[in-house]
Amino acid sequence: MRNLFIAAVLCLGSIYLTYGQTLPYLPNPTYKEGEKLTYKLRYGIISAATGTLKVEKSKLRFSNPNVYHLSAFGQTSGAFSVFYTVKNQYDSYIDGDTYLPYLYTEDIHEGSYTRREYATFDHKSKKVTGKKGTFTSPTSQFFDLLSAYYFSRNLDLSSLKKGGTFKISYFLNDEVAQLGVRYLGVEKIKTPLGTVECLKFSPEITPGRIFKKDSQLLLWVTNDGNRIPVKAQVEILIGSVTMELVQASGLKYKLGERVSYSK
Repeated sequence: MRNLFIAAVLCLGSIYLTYGQTLPYLPNPTYKEGEKLTYKLRYGIISAATGTLKVEKSKLRFSNPNVYHLSAFGQTSGAFSVFYTVKNQYDSYIDGDTYLPYLYTEDIHEGSYTRREYATFDHKSKKVTGKKGTFTSPTSQFFDLLSAYYFSRNLDLSSLKKGGTFKISYFLNDEVAQLGVRYLGVEKIKTPLGTVECLKFSPEITPGRIFKKDSQLLLWVTNDGNRIPVKAQVEILIGSVTMELVQASGLKYKLGERVSYSK
């Protein structure tokens, strides 16, 4: 479930494969302060977890006074909470003009396991510093789990063609990695919030302890002014896992409202 969430959050990424290039982004954000998204994660037909993402004005001070505080909270629900309890909090503070992160923190509680992590970012030197040291990114635009998600919603995807692939650099678990994604076109799907036209993606996954050899992770992102993931689905070794958007408030645009950058 954690791997599905991470892949879904990172999926949009960059439309360029060259390491040294600067990724183009929209001049104005696709979200605003007060946005709140709620997701439910199902294992088969069983509700397994819930997750909430929020955009707020930062109370912390950085070099640019225009800073967003992004937060995500996920926890197990229903029968899954009886056998294994997860309560994870993620926070990221990003520049309101470039959408690049200043600071990222994690507060992890998974069963008897707990962990608190942090990361500070220096994009000029392409460095990120966490508890276990300083790491180097191949690009000056690199992200944490949350800032990658929100930056990706702001990318200029106008030159992305069906079947095209792209990557994004991110820092997670004490390493800088890249996630590859394939764009599969435009598709209308039914969601708990109604039928929505979406951009369809397939982020790469690694077979092993969770995924089958031929497993494919599919993600649907609204082809509107908000660009929010509404559904993710993948087959695992036993059964399948689905994540769906069930509530959305404080959106900048009405859900499904097309704008100039819609495909």
